[in-house]
Amino acid sequence: MNKIHIIGLGLLGGSFGLAARRKFPELTITGFDISEKNLKDAEVLGIITEAKENPDSDTDIILLATPADSLGDILEKTLNEIGENTLVIDLGSTKSNLCARAGNHSKRKQYLAGHPIAGTEYSGPKAAFAELLDGKVMILCEMDKTDLHLKEKAYQLFEALNMKLRFMDPEEHDRHLAFVSHLSHVSSFMLGKTVLQKMEDDRNIFDMAGSGFASTVRLAKSSPSMWAPILTENKENILQALDGYISNLSSIRDLIAKSDGEKIHQELADINKIRDILDLGRG
Repeated sequence: MNKIHIIGLGLLGGSFGLAARRKFPELTITGFDISEKNLKDAEVLGIITEAKENPDSDTDIILLATPADSLGDILEKTLNEIGENTLVIDLGSTKSNLCARAGNHSKRKQYLAGHPIAGTEYSGPKAAFAELLDGKVMILCEMDKTDLHLKEKAYQLFEALNMKLRFMDPEEHDRHLAFVSHLSHVSSFMLGKTVLQKMEDDRNIFDMAGSGFASTVRLAKSSPSMWAPILTENKENILQALDGYISNLSSIRDLIAKSDGEKIHQELADINKIRDILDLGRG
């Protein structure tokens, strides 16, 4: 592997660039971002070796790391233009629509649908760091539709970055991510909104905010440019997750309204079992 091209030089694209350059010092990494500032920052930070809109004809891998609603057009354009030895990998948080769109493309075998389960609440190339991907899960969808020879290039990259591969159906991926990722972000944003509204009446409210509030609302610092498209691209699954969440909020509200301490305690104790599940997952 000699050349990688990255389209979208924010947190994910930038971290891939930094990590790949660390593992493959001789690797040429070109890149493009619609933001001139991001493009210049990526050059200064050493994420890319050269800024250019179009990859070289002998590029091994093209990584697409742009917002979810832009990936379809970019993927189609990229597939139309690449040579037969180039693999295109997207890093988007939703997979069903993208896989369906690429399904009938004449170069479908040169596309790999991926989603690294890695990120922070910060965005842009200055937020990128090489260790972001170390030990993280990379979900891959519809592996059987990608050329075997080209998949080897992807495996070489992911193995070098110490990523753990998991294989999923695109629809299954989107259903699960709606609950364990997308819902969390919606919840955090709306908690932030609720407290900001309270702040209009009480300017001192943040003086009483402890670590619990900070950790719960942390995701509300995430990029709206990234998350607004995700919420519309995975709309049906997120609506299902929200319906369940709203129902549970209404249920606990009713118990609080009734001052039913015993049932509230039992409810919280039952939910506490999630600790065992999360601890098992970390192990």
